[in-house]
Amino acid sequence: MGYIKKLVEKKIPGIYVLSLKIGSSLIQDMENSFFMNVNEQVREVCRQLAQDPQLQRGYNAMGFSQGGQFLRAVAQRCPAPPMLSLISVGGQHQGVYGFPRCPGESSHLCDWIRKTLDLGAYSKAVQEHLVQAEYWHDPLKEEEYRKNSIFLADINQERGINETYKKNLKALKKFVMVKFLNDTMVDPPISEWFGFYKSGQAKETIPLQETSLYKEDRLGLQEMDKAGKLVFLGVQGDHLHFSEEWFDSTILPFLQ
Repeated sequence: MGYIKKLVEKKIPGIYVLSLKIGSSLIQDMENSFFMNVNEQVREVCRQLAQDPQLQRGYNAMGFSQGGQFLRAVAQRCPAPPMLSLISVGGQHQGVYGFPRCPGESSHLCDWIRKTLDLGAYSKAVQEHLVQAEYWHDPLKEEEYRKNSIFLADINQERGINETYKKNLKALKKFVMVKFLNDTMVDPPISEWFGFYKSGQAKETIPLQETSLYKEDRLGLQEMDKAGKLVFLGVQGDHLHFSEEWFDSTILPFLQ
């Protein structure tokens, strides 16, 4: 994120960039990205944004990987200061069902996370203490997901309609979703464009426009789509692999 911050500052002179950090150090920030309850992380980010005098007239938000859906939660839950546009780079908005690769593959962390998710992704203890479980979406256990997911099922209106969430998301000028076309880390990759597996199986995927979330317009995405507010971008490469040239020409215009 330090690299991205410097890149934006270099290309758009005078811009103010806040790089969010959850914790008092980079190590703590990394640990929290695996083990801190996402709802608590969202509350902390909302607090940081509310206290930053530079952002009070509105800001553009850019989230990478799971940061994409976490910042969407910020947009839905914390309308002040107002988020103007949300750029999700590889975010998993319908969650994941699989953990083919993860950061730190050389460590035993990934294997431990996989085993924990397999054993009980929707148990209370795992939901509250393992970040990846909070956006684990099992298409074979949709009812269990809807009932016990403490984060994703809530922000995706799976347990009922929170009109405030819908109103706040629709207030965005643009919601940009970037999908990595050769992604080997996100399963299924179409989640980066808000699509997912067709319910009841884990082979066939459907785009956002064919999901019940869109058809019933529980989150306002259909309305946003018709108003031209949803932007779907694809980039060649594996998860979070992109060139500076692509970033400059494709992403920076949304920040200016």
